[in-house]
Amino acid sequence: MNWITKALKFGEKIKKILKKRPTKEEIDNSDWTNCCTGPILKKDLEENLFVCNACGKHHRMSCIQRFDTFFGKNNYELIKTPLPSEEDPLSWNDTKSYKDRLKDAKKKTEQACAIMVAKGNIKNIEVTVAASNFSFLGGSISLAESEALIYAIKHSLDNKTPFINFCSGGGMRMMASAISLTKGMAATTIAINELKKNKLPYIVCVVDPCAGGISASYAMTGDIIMGEVGALCAFAGRRVVQATVKEELPDDFQSVEFLQKHGFIDKVVHRKELGHEIGNLLSILLKKNTEVNLNSENETSDNFEKITKAAS
Repeated sequence: MNWITKALKFGEKIKKILKKRPTKEEIDNSDWTNCCTGPILKKDLEENLFVCNACGKHHRMSCIQRFDTFFGKNNYELIKTPLPSEEDPLSWNDTKSYKDRLKDAKKKTEQACAIMVAKGNIKNIEVTVAASNFSFLGGSISLAESEALIYAIKHSLDNKTPFINFCSGGGMRMMASAISLTKGMAATTIAINELKKNKLPYIVCVVDPCAGGISASYAMTGDIIMGEVGALCAFAGRRVVQATVKEELPDDFQSVEFLQKHGFIDKVVHRKELGHEIGNLLSILLKKNTEVNLNSENETSDNFEKITKAAS
């Protein structure tokens, strides 16, 4: 082997090294993430409630991070939700078995399922809160997630607390097929109706991204529906809709800002203001002390009736 061949082979090795990209696991475990200005320390992002200082993008959060930002660290209590005896009713297999996918998701997120539930106080009002983690199989809903939501609603009913649901995820999980649809859409909607029968507020906050069967069921049945700044909320994908209607869609199509303009969402709120806004709403709905300026007790009653009529 002459020196030219050796040089060429060495050059190929250098090319391979330069082309090698970090794995998804390495990226997840890194201290860095990226946004509009390039690399940004995750620690700096967390200190700003996972909102970019430069562009205002609301980055996705885990359930624990959501509870920490909403209640404040150590100001809430996690509620353990039941798991179904069989999480893989169809023994699903594609390029990988569903059981293995579940194991990987649980290890990666340190969660039993995509949804976690907590209880805490907002402006001295006890609330039950559910949140979804998109990192757990895209936040999709299957048996365990449905059970978690129903259990959270039951906790609200038993303790007479409002229920707040931070909704995100790609929809119903295909690995459970129609079982996901009946549990995730039908059963959760029936449970939510029990909240309304008992006149307990159900407040939804749509966070990025919220799609498919989630936005077609419990995400759109709230008494009050809020959206976190910049969140995507849709049923079908943009390209599918565009191919169906055969016309160009606005740039902000399927954003919560677009949905607010067209009456599907009541208000778009910055993450820093969510606790304040939801606290004020609950104060009015439950006739508690509120920062909202009201002229008299009669005006409070009138506002309450208007809100409940609008919600129904």
